[in-house]
Amino acid sequence: MSVLSVSRPVYPFSALVGQERLKRALILNAINPRVGGVLIRGEKGTAKSTAVRALARLLPSITVVQDCPYGCPPEQAAGLCATCRNRTVQSETLPSTTRPVRLVELPVSASEDRVVGSLDLEHAITEGQRRFEPGLLAQVNRGLLYVDEVNLLDDHLVDILLDAAAMGMNTVEREGISVSHPARFILVGTMNPEEGELRPQLLDRFGLAVEIAGLTDVASRVAVIERRMAYEADPEAFIAHWQSAEGELAARIQSARDLLLHVRVNTHDMAAVAGLVLEMGVDGHRADLTILETARTHAAWAGRVSLTSEDIRMAAELALPHRMRRQPFTDIKVDETRIAAALERSGQQSESGSNPDEGVKKNSELGQQTSSNEDSGESKGSSTAPVSSTGSGQPNGNESSNSGGTTYDPSEMFRTRRLESQADRKERRSPGRRSRTRTTRKQGRYIRSIAAHRVTDLALDATLREAAPYQRSRREAMQHHRHRLILKRSDLRQKVRVRRTRNAVCFVVDASWSMAAEERMRATKAAVLSLLRDAYQRRDRVGLVSFQRDYATVLLPLTNSVELAQKRLQTMPTGGKTPLARGMLTGFEVLERARRQDPEVLPLMVLLTDGQANVAIGSQPPQTEAYQIAEFIGGCDIKAIVIDTEHPNFERGLSRNLAQRLKGSYYRLEELNDGGLVAAVRKQMQG
Repeated sequence: MSVLSVSRPVYPFSALVGQERLKRALILNAINPRVGGVLIRGEKGTAKSTAVRALARLLPSITVVQDCPYGCPPEQAAGLCATCRNRTVQSETLPSTTRPVRLVELPVSASEDRVVGSLDLEHAITEGQRRFEPGLLAQVNRGLLYVDEVNLLDDHLVDILLDAAAMGMNTVEREGISVSHPARFILVGTMNPEEGELRPQLLDRFGLAVEIAGLTDVASRVAVIERRMAYEADPEAFIAHWQSAEGELAARIQSARDLLLHVRVNTHDMAAVAGLVLEMGVDGHRADLTILETARTHAAWAGRVSLTSEDIRMAAELALPHRMRRQPFTDIKVDETRIAAALERSGQQSESGSNPDEGVKKNSELGQQTSSNEDSGESKGSSTAPVSSTGSGQPNGNESSNSGGTTYDPSEMFRTRRLESQADRKERRSPGRRSRTRTTRKQGRYIRSIAAHRVTDLALDATLREAAPYQRSRREAMQHHRHRLILKRSDLRQKVRVRRTRNAVCFVVDASWSMAAEERMRATKAAVLSLLRDAYQRRDRVGLVSFQRDYATVLLPLTNSVELAQKRLQTMPTGGKTPLARGMLTGFEVLERARRQDPEVLPLMVLLTDGQANVAIGSQPPQTEAYQIAEFIGGCDIKAIVIDTEHPNFERGLSRNLAQRLKGSYYRLEELNDGGLVAAVRKQMQG
């Protein structure tokens, strides 16, 4: 965790080239924190982090209680912590000072104690008193919390941030201490979609979302290069050159903050927003509230005290994209033409004096009709073609040739089948990481304590309980010992933590001529896409290996982005001979590498093949070699599933023999349409 230093040079916000939507979303949050933060999605090298750090320098300084660790506002009784509130009750004048707004950066590797706070161990041991040591959420109160790679955070940290962001309060219970303190902050997250997606709960918590990409015109890219080189050559001179523009922007932000108090929302504005959200098919009410709050803020930024349709349209384009997502493999985009048309209809209904309830009902029905049309691949009432469930951009049920591969819609042939273990049914039925494991890291839920030869993660509560009965006798035996608490080595207890862990699922796909028949390859790709949906819901890491001719290719290393996996699958080349042994060995290497990096990961190989091998790595017959490699993998504690893609009329039992040597589950491709997959996979996952 780090707090942005005032003395460290920061690239000026005004010097950023392009990315107008990103800059607008950040400015609106700077004006009005109630907008709810912003999620910035985009490829690497698009100034995401630079923009966020630059924003903090534009915010006006705040007045805080001088000796308060939470930075309480002395003039607002509702925002005070318990200590400051007690001081005011006792008629004590709170000393105040001003300081810049803090930008606190949360690292992906942060521990739970560092985020929420912990017990001061030194004070407890030396003084015999329990004292709370504030964490990151205390420091960020009334500031900006910046989470780079927010999609890579552990689930338990995500839950903590969700609770604090929703309540504006952080409650900590540690070793018998219960502490609550204010934690109101602007949440700003950045992510690269190729590294995986966010949990829907966290996605919806961001008020706004912006999708950005690299600049596409030469002049803009040249301007980026020139400004960056000038900044790196002399940061102070470059910042001084842009100081005037920064001052004007900061003054405009402050002016908009002052004007925001006078911006009013009328019933017409509310009806327009409600009708729009219903027509776009967005669940819940957070979208309505966010759009109105954002539109108010944009009006203040424009110097107005009433809303226009342009304010609502702009707010909807920022607040709806991440809330409209229905399926794992659809792009996060909003049809701007459709938004404008919906707003126009809402305006006409209000101006004609029609019943607002009837207008909302009509919009709702139209939204359901449009959603149904999109699900079936039609494009009514929209200026852009809907995205299919595979994310290919092709209407559902159609195919398109692409670099030797073919795009298919799995929903036509297969329903999603869960890769579940028995523990899944006991511990978690909703989407989320499928497996729970004990961990030696200082991350995860603290569930109990044990005596250990080497204590690396001290369970202070258990240690104090263990030492308490002996304190009187120890003081009598050590009369000159001045410490209030006397501990011995035998008192120390180690924390036992559990955390949910991902499976590492590597799909190994036979792409040879024996699989190249259109119907079989269509079914194979559809089966993989169906299983990818489950991997998406369970946040597994997914890899993809294909083998054909005389080589195996890692089309996708293990990643959280199953969307990237399905794109690679769609363009997978086919044809040639069948190097089955090399394909399995390559898949094994991918999983073994993951296990070396994280011993807690649970590896799973899903092999789709007809079982026939005709290319060998060495001098042995290809089929014999493939069986030997399978036996080797079967002895390495890697779970395996074999999906037999051979046509039923020509079954030779090759894949069944392969599954036996892999010590894995076996079933035919045709069985994916019934409960056979669930039963077989559960059996294999239980091991």
